[in-house]
Amino acid sequence: MSAGKILIVDDDINICELLRLYIEREDYSVVIANDGEQAVELFNHEQPDLVLLDIMLPKLDGWQVCKEIRKISNRPIIMLTAKGELFDKILGLELGADDYIIKPFEAKEVIARIHAVLRRTSPPAKSEKQKEINWDKLSINLTNYELRINGNLVDAPPKEMELLYYLASNPNKVFTRDQLLDKVWGFDYYGDSRTVDVHIKRLREKINGVSDQWGLKTVWGIGYKFDVRS
Repeated sequence: MSAGKILIVDDDINICELLRLYIEREDYSVVIANDGEQAVELFNHEQPDLVLLDIMLPKLDGWQVCKEIRKISNRPIIMLTAKGELFDKILGLELGADDYIIKPFEAKEVIARIHAVLRRTSPPAKSEKQKEINWDKLSINLTNYELRINGNLVDAPPKEMELLYYLASNPNKVFTRDQLLDKVWGFDYYGDSRTVDVHIKRLREKINGVSDQWGLKTVWGIGYKFDVRS
């Protein structure tokens, strides 16, 4: 039985085949696209559980592919970049990527990232207790991964919802960026604290001004808190 389906998107055929070899050893099925247009088509047709997405691609680049996928799905995306520049990492996260890997990489690292991201984004088993928290005009349900504002369903990647859920579950408690990385992303996350800043920024774009009873607050020099006003 397959552990899931992975879409690999890279114009380097050798890299694709190397990744296929390692990923299939982990009992995942693999589909491969060598350009951006093919990636979008295969995503729509194959509905993979996760996408490994290179940035430098013919026809449509990785940023454009990420945007197209995020229009229709919150399936996890791991960006592959040869540059490793901060701008690339932040842009990828702002567009909705869940993680990023810098080339050259070890195949074992890619496998570890796949496992980590899928663990973070997999829905809970049916037997698990309902995970939902509600505040004025805000509902965060991690059982179904639904974010509702004023009763309306709002699209948000899983990591954004998990971060908001964790903060909202601990009202008025201040967390450092490193604490949030550990609690929300997990100890096996390979990113840096700027990841938290990017996700907070995206959350604020969705929820700022929704209610005068709560808000996401920056505690300068420390981190963030879900500020509940009495």
